[in-house]
Amino acid sequence: METGTGKTYCYIKTIFEMNKSYGWSKFIIVVPSIAIREGVCKSLQITADHFLDAYSKRAKFFIYNSRTGLHNLESFSSDSGINIMVINIQAFNASGKDNRRIYEELDDFQSRRPIDVISANRPILILDEPQKMEGDKTIESLAKFKPLMVLRYSATHKTNHNQIYRLDALDAYREKLVKKIAVRGISVKGLKGSHSYLYLERIEVSTKAPPVAYIELEIKQKKGIERITRKLKHRDNLFGISRDLNQYKGYVISQIDAVKDTVEFTNGEILTVGDARGNINEETLRRIQIRETIKAHLDKEEQLFSQGIKVLSLFFIDEVVRYRDYDAEDTKGLYARMFEEEYALQIKEKLKELQLPLNEQYHDYLKNITVQDTHKGYFSIDKKGKMVDSVKSAKSERAESTDVDAYDLILKDKETLLSYPTEKDCPESVARKNVRFIFSHSALREGWDNPNVFVMCMLKQSDNTISRRQEVGRGLRISVNQRGERQDQSATVHETNVLSVITSESYTDFIKGLQTEIADSLAARPRKASKNYFLGKQLKTEKGPVTVSEVMANKIHQYLEENNFVDHHDEITPAYHQAKTEGALPALPEALQSYSEPVFQLIDSVFSNDQLPDITNDRATKKNPLNIENFHKKEFQALWEKINKRAVYKVDFDSGELTKHCIRVINENLSVTELNYHIEAGEQQTGFEFKNTEKRRNKYNGTIFSQVNGERDYDLIGKIAEATVLTRKTAATILKGIAADKFACFKKNPEQFIAEISQLITDQKAGIIIEGLTYDETGDEFKAADIFTASQSRQDRATEALKRHIYKYAITDSKVEREFVKSLDVSEEIVVYAKLPGDFFIPTPVGRYNPDWAISFKEGTVKYVYFIAETKGSMSSLELRGTEKHKIDCARKFFAKITAANAADKVKYDVVTDYDKLMEVVGKPHAA
Repeated sequence: METGTGKTYCYIKTIFEMNKSYGWSKFIIVVPSIAIREGVCKSLQITADHFLDAYSKRAKFFIYNSRTGLHNLESFSSDSGINIMVINIQAFNASGKDNRRIYEELDDFQSRRPIDVISANRPILILDEPQKMEGDKTIESLAKFKPLMVLRYSATHKTNHNQIYRLDALDAYREKLVKKIAVRGISVKGLKGSHSYLYLERIEVSTKAPPVAYIELEIKQKKGIERITRKLKHRDNLFGISRDLNQYKGYVISQIDAVKDTVEFTNGEILTVGDARGNINEETLRRIQIRETIKAHLDKEEQLFSQGIKVLSLFFIDEVVRYRDYDAEDTKGLYARMFEEEYALQIKEKLKELQLPLNEQYHDYLKNITVQDTHKGYFSIDKKGKMVDSVKSAKSERAESTDVDAYDLILKDKETLLSYPTEKDCPESVARKNVRFIFSHSALREGWDNPNVFVMCMLKQSDNTISRRQEVGRGLRISVNQRGERQDQSATVHETNVLSVITSESYTDFIKGLQTEIADSLAARPRKASKNYFLGKQLKTEKGPVTVSEVMANKIHQYLEENNFVDHHDEITPAYHQAKTEGALPALPEALQSYSEPVFQLIDSVFSNDQLPDITNDRATKKNPLNIENFHKKEFQALWEKINKRAVYKVDFDSGELTKHCIRVINENLSVTELNYHIEAGEQQTGFEFKNTEKRRNKYNGTIFSQVNGERDYDLIGKIAEATVLTRKTAATILKGIAADKFACFKKNPEQFIAEISQLITDQKAGIIIEGLTYDETGDEFKAADIFTASQSRQDRATEALKRHIYKYAITDSKVEREFVKSLDVSEEIVVYAKLPGDFFIPTPVGRYNPDWAISFKEGTVKYVYFIAETKGSMSSLELRGTEKHKIDCARKFFAKITAANAADKVKYDVVTDYDKLMEVVGKPHAA
């Protein structure tokens, strides 16, 4: 499982499922370090109520301790409930005196050996990060537990055993289970032979003036020459700005290009954002990195503050002395001094930049935090209470064994680290909550899984023992707000959750290395979209699984060839992924069109480099300036006043009606495929080529359904009730009512029977729920300051500068939207329009819904002056089914409710494919 996707949650849930299905109750979670151990215990603690609700049981858990916790072993052995022991490998594998006690007959344990008591339970071992437990001694020690089975969970396995589940980097990113990555690299050039120091920080755009460049250069001062950042414009002369330093003669700005992110000088020199040139040593480079980290942090904090999401930044360093120097009078190391100097400068600029009163709360928050309080270092602590580098032995299995006293706030008090201070907090609590910047030794690479790390800075030399993927993995978890709610709404997850990585490499070099590592981790994925790959695969359809026949496999491959979606090696080409991104995939052959969705899922399972996560250039993203004039137009403000209502929904439906609908639909549509097996035989020809000599498919004779020890029946009702979120009584009534021949399908293929019936019930349930759905206004409103200004993120501009939009640019998701924007911006009928940010949403029973567009027309030109639009590439019901269709149905009810009182001046909501369809829907104006 990819880092950040919930590995710990997954194996805790597995424990409950195994107990539910098979009655197993003794589990041992084995971890390689104190850091991971504390993280696991924290997860067991905070998920206890969640699993109690789901399984009506609590798991008892404890950390093994051979000195003070042997009484826990008695309970572990005798208690009939779910019992979990958490143990780090040093407790049974290291050579220290305490660590041998597990194998000794102990007087305080009735002359028994702890290992004998543990092993008598035949526990199930769960290995967290098993790649750190592959030493011969560790493997030998694990066998002494006499486990019933061993389950291994990792993102980076060294040895693959019997793999039963995979959630790799590609799946994690595609399913939006992890943060999006953005890189802010620093490209160092001209280390020798040039003394004209220049560093191009960024280029900013505005609605009123040409772009400006922020460039750091050397300037003559009374106390000597200092490096200072200046905001420069076209035709500025660096020689004069530096106060006549000779190295800047000829450096007159001839062009600032905000599209290419370059500054060109009259002497022919060109700087790209992130370029550092001239006399640059390591200290200069680290200072630039620290500055960029603070800037990235403040940008993200400004965006997320109004959403109640606290932003944390993490610095990886090589040596503690660079942060905490006990020989210095104030004990501050070089990096701590640099941070405080740069933070003071950046916070001053940010406070001037904030728009008041729109950002007043964030402005006050920044003013109340001192630079000394906002950064801390978390390292191992020696016996004198001093921070020290983590001690590591030569054997990886003993790494971090001395970190018992490290990371206390990070590992045991995450809630405080994720919280903003309140008026009720004591001074000590306020100080802890004000921590936003964390310095740590590079050894802290597993175990700390704080979800709100949004910026990471690598203040260290390249270390081949730690990959970029491992380092970046510390910040990939999806963030949470002040209430602990995961910010994983599909529409906004990758707007909110973006991890900025500040490196001392260029952007190109870093992403090339990172994507190579990700591609290497995907070695198990198929690489060729050949006919043989498709043949025999299962397509999951609404009527049950369909096996791809030879004819179907040929048609899929022919489709790919005809559209140049595969090359002569049968590898997927970039043209396929580009067409898919733009919503421009040609239709499949007629015989395959009823299977479109599963066929394209099958094609997507074939790996190509174009599927790798899109790692953006954090420097290329710029704030999308609010067009104040358009924002304040009375037409837009009138529209906003009509739609900014917060509402809650309630659902009233008859469970008896739901039951009847479900029974009818199951009887009409349930189709379960009998289990069969596919046999192929072949003979080796010349070289390594093989020729098929036999192909056949046989049905499995007999029936299949699960029984354990002849006593525990398969919990059919429970499985369906859980999958459909219905009561067991309702699930049982539905099953009791279906036709006998349909119920008999259960014995043919139990798992498919459950999956198909659950899906049919879920679809009926969604339809009936929405039919009985009503909205009520809460009296609260969405604040424009939060929706359109304070939370506006830095993004890639997807359009040219616009005239009628409330922002200077529109951030679009597809070719359909880009064409729509072009038409809106030149339309004489439209006064102003807005691409609605993701923070504006409608609650629905199937998740939050974020409409696309708010449009205000000129009075007298159309029937509906105020319009909310959802743009789709196709109006086909095949393209608008399932959750998406249900959300749109809910939106229709929402807008009908909130505008019911203004029938003469109501807001119209609809789905349109393009501008022409929009004009057709809004209609001609009412007759005078």
